[in-house]
Amino acid sequence: MPTGFAGLGLMGEPMAANLCRAGVDLIVYNRSPRSRDALQALGAGAVDTPAALFDACDTVILMLANDQATDQILDRGGADFAARAGGHLIINMGTHSLAFAQSLEADVRAAGGSFVEAPVSGSRLPAEAGALVAMLAGDPDAVARARPLLVPMCREMIETGAVPSAMAMKLAVNLYLVATVAALGEAANLARALDLDLGLFEQIIASGPLRSDVAAAKLAKMVRDDFAPQAAIRDVCKNASLVADAAAAAGAAAPLLTESRRLFETVLAAGHGEQDMAAVVTAFHEAGKPA
Repeated sequence: MPTGFAGLGLMGEPMAANLCRAGVDLIVYNRSPRSRDALQALGAGAVDTPAALFDACDTVILMLANDQATDQILDRGGADFAARAGGHLIINMGTHSLAFAQSLEADVRAAGGSFVEAPVSGSRLPAEAGALVAMLAGDPDAVARARPLLVPMCREMIETGAVPSAMAMKLAVNLYLVATVAALGEAANLARALDLDLGLFEQIIASGPLRSDVAAAKLAKMVRDDFAPQAAIRDVCKNASLVADAAAAAGAAAPLLTESRRLFETVLAAGHGEQDMAAVVTAFHEAGKPA
């Protein structure tokens, strides 16, 4: 049977496109027709309802924005959940709380389905390049079935154990990402305030021990005030909230996350939630300090 894909957003669209280009027989569902049309142009089939997606496919990949969207697609708690989960392999690539991830797996398996959580590290550019890093958790047989489908989207897949260990790993990685980009914005703002050549600042970061793909991509955006989204501020704030909740539940101190999250939320409150996370630099622009 074909593979299903639900959620053609900022990340999901290029991920699904890579599956099409790899020759996967793909059927997609998305509330917005624009993204469906783009995938159909690459050879994917498309359906208008979640029910039709699960009827047509025995494996369904979910790349949805939040818990509510995931529950809605699956009709979790509704009359159709058993049919949508039972006999299906559900590969959930979105980012959720640990409690949600654990309960979702339990419900899918109780309905007779198989479940793999496969959150990814990377933004839109790595998604377009098929260079995401997936963290995989679930029953080993289910993970083995999921792996070949993830190859066109991911340059690496790392198994972490039982659900929700992959989601926990994603949240720990996201803490590092959020704090790193906030610190990069603060440094770029200082360089600007000191009237430094921002091109040289960018070159030195790229040439020294602090270089990374994230630093290169986000600093280029900060220097050029280019905030077209690769990883949107609204999604960063959602994920930072999940990280904060996980840290609090585990009793782990997270002072850098607390301050970094405040900066991203400042930009969100200013109405720039659709901008790239590099726009966190704008939180520093007023009088050279956080607004």
